[in-house]
Amino acid sequence: MVEVKNLTKSYGYLKAVDNISFTVDSGEILGFLGPNGAGKSTTMNIITGYLSSTSGTVTVDGSEILENPKEAKKKIGYLPEIPPLYPDMTVKAYLEFMFDIKKVKLPKSEHIKEVMTVVKILDVKDRVIKHLSKGYRQRVGFAQALLGNPPVLILDEPTVGLDPKQIIEFRTLIRGLGKKHTVIFSSHVLSEVSAICDRVVVISNGKIVADAKTNELSTVLSGKAQLVLEVEGSASAVSSALNDVYGVKKVSLVGANRYTVDYDNTVDIRKGVFNALSSAGLTILEMRNGGMSLEESFLQLTSQNNVKGGVK
Repeated sequence: MVEVKNLTKSYGYLKAVDNISFTVDSGEILGFLGPNGAGKSTTMNIITGYLSSTSGTVTVDGSEILENPKEAKKKIGYLPEIPPLYPDMTVKAYLEFMFDIKKVKLPKSEHIKEVMTVVKILDVKDRVIKHLSKGYRQRVGFAQALLGNPPVLILDEPTVGLDPKQIIEFRTLIRGLGKKHTVIFSSHVLSEVSAICDRVVVISNGKIVADAKTNELSTVLSGKAQLVLEVEGSASAVSSALNDVYGVKKVSLVGANRYTVDYDNTVDIRKGVFNALSSAGLTILEMRNGGMSLEESFLQLTSQNNVKGGVK
């Protein structure tokens, strides 16, 4: 759905984006991460057509952003970090204005009502935007991005400044939209990325240093796959049951009823582990991926010592 190929953006001798490539499939939610100054915002601005590249291409659903900008931009809904709102307009008037600006071909009243319902702002449709809370203003910005039902949504730090309840609501909304849209989601809150995104691309110093499924990032970085388990029962019974599971390489007791299980990263052993322990009459109290947390992976990937080599 979105293909970024050999993308470079230079400012004189400085390369803000340095020959990066990645694709985002239909229905996928991609987390796009990077520290300040990494080139993340520059990349997103190029993808949306707000900024031209020095070289390389961006293709959105078959339309190249520079060769066919009108067609490509029709397929993109963009929510920047600061939503482009007109504070003296009412919510409904603003969305009607944006509907006309975008030249949406759908039935106007019905479509705007549908979008307001999706982002839960129907109850404030007649209120002036400047009188709304930060959370509601973000929702209004989100609504304008959804006008026209674009297949691609690009969301730049959409939860900045929101309270915990609003953040949870936004996460739920984005997950729901991911079923029908391709979503590129930028955030500095790594727990958010872990909760929302299917895949993560990490950029540092203008280069991609990692591209992996969210739950596999630590495995890609460390080169090994590991489960952490808490199981009721004797250590010998647990080890005996787990060692018979296909793909298991090593079982280690690391604490009271706590184990680490190293396994072949080409095999998903979770179902086998569950069945083996259940058949042995052993109760699983916890099962999770081991290795580094997303935060630890991010810090290691974006440290100066790891930028040059990177992890593809």
